[in-house]
Amino acid sequence: MTFFDHCAIGLYFSIVFAIGVWINRSMKGGDDLFLAGRSLGWKAIGFSLFASNISSSTMIGLAGAAYTTGIAIANYEWMAALVLVFMSFFCIPVFLKTRITTLPELLENRFDRKARLYYSGITIFLSILVDTAGGLYAGALALQIFFPGIAIWQYCVGLALFAGFYTAIGGLKAVVYTDFIQAITLLVGSIVLTYLVFEQIGFSWESVQASVKPEHLSLFLPIDDPNMPWLGTLWGLPVLGFWYWSTNQYITQRILGAKDITNARWGALLGAFLKLIPLFTMVLPGVFAIQLFPNLENPDMVYPTLIKEILPVGLSGLVVAGLIAAIMSSVDSTLNSASTLVLHDFIFPRYKKIGAKQSLRMGQMATFTFMLIAAGWAPFIGNLGGLYFYLQQAFAILVPPVVVIYVMGIFTQRGSGPLAFQTLIFGHLLGLAFFVANQLQWLSVHFTIGAGITTTICFGFYLVFGKKNTAASSMEITWSDVQPKAGLARWQDYRVWATVILLLLATILILLF
Repeated sequence: MTFFDHCAIGLYFSIVFAIGVWINRSMKGGDDLFLAGRSLGWKAIGFSLFASNISSSTMIGLAGAAYTTGIAIANYEWMAALVLVFMSFFCIPVFLKTRITTLPELLENRFDRKARLYYSGITIFLSILVDTAGGLYAGALALQIFFPGIAIWQYCVGLALFAGFYTAIGGLKAVVYTDFIQAITLLVGSIVLTYLVFEQIGFSWESVQASVKPEHLSLFLPIDDPNMPWLGTLWGLPVLGFWYWSTNQYITQRILGAKDITNARWGALLGAFLKLIPLFTMVLPGVFAIQLFPNLENPDMVYPTLIKEILPVGLSGLVVAGLIAAIMSSVDSTLNSASTLVLHDFIFPRYKKIGAKQSLRMGQMATFTFMLIAAGWAPFIGNLGGLYFYLQQAFAILVPPVVVIYVMGIFTQRGSGPLAFQTLIFGHLLGLAFFVANQLQWLSVHFTIGAGITTTICFGFYLVFGKKNTAASSMEITWSDVQPKAGLARWQDYRVWATVILLLLATILILLF
């Protein structure tokens, strides 16, 4: 790292800090902190969706997995585009029409408060101890490669303090605006790196094909593949994707903060388009690296090695700034969403006389508290060995019944409060049974396939026991909800752009089948 590289990184930190301070001047109440005053435009939403999803472990992990097992790891990326298109049609109208602040609030509107608190509590736990702390730890490991000599805990504390500061003082608007800068940094840095790496192999796709096995360049792998079986891609990933993009507070909070349904839909579709890019800028470089560095033992070193060996002076700092941006954009999102869930799901419903200024201060205090918890827990993740990997697989346990009650709650009138809570408990016990059976080697089922099986059983449970159990209220989708806002030109019709994205996705899948 040269002087110019350090300047690029310093400039990034200065811009992010300035945005947080600038936005804090216009903060008036809790609504500004949690939902940016419901004023977000589509560009800010789309880039923030992309940046919040891309973490340092994503950038390093995608390239490393592509190096060892092939491009099928990109299935998580293109599946996100498909889910975001679906969300723009069917979920966004319900989110904005009901004027909710948190996704668990939707469960109370449709079912009852018990389901809301149960799901909110689980989300808060995972957000702080898995997402935020995990993001800090993975980011610290990545930065140690470029700046050795600094302890993991010091990195964790420093990253948490910086992200927590501008998140607490600027709220969701600071998160989204800094995400916009971070997304641009991520995209520019990764595109430049991909171009230069491809240049190193003479821009020859034929040489890439000759250097790897055919399945290395296929998105769909055999059903017994231990990393990404095709059945898991088609059955389990849509379930995990729907939960992550449509019911996960730290992602959908941007949609809830949109100024209107048109901007929310355009933002979701921009995010869908951007999720098609990592296949080319984060996954394929890992495949290219096989020719350039064929003997790397640690796949996590693929992306850092490309940065250190390929990029010229100055550009290394840009890409490392993108890596830091990935850390920040994930951490700030989880901190903001966790504070929103605690206050809006647990505190405000019980104490309804809390004013705007007081809710702002309480939100900032919650953000700082969660920042300290995550920073304190993050350094210990490295001592947990395989436990942290198991925690990541916990999503496959927790997600299926959540997806079932959201889908059934939005699209049907069948089922009410007690059934929703029973489905959550049943699904989580069933998912836990699958997990334990796999660990004890009683079963050998990939977790994505297990998620698909559990979801299917949970749907059956809900349908059987909800046959004579009809909700008093409904949030069913109607045809008018799907229609675009009147008076828009054809090129402004979200359905046109959704079709374009689906055609691009179909082309990619056909070429890389």
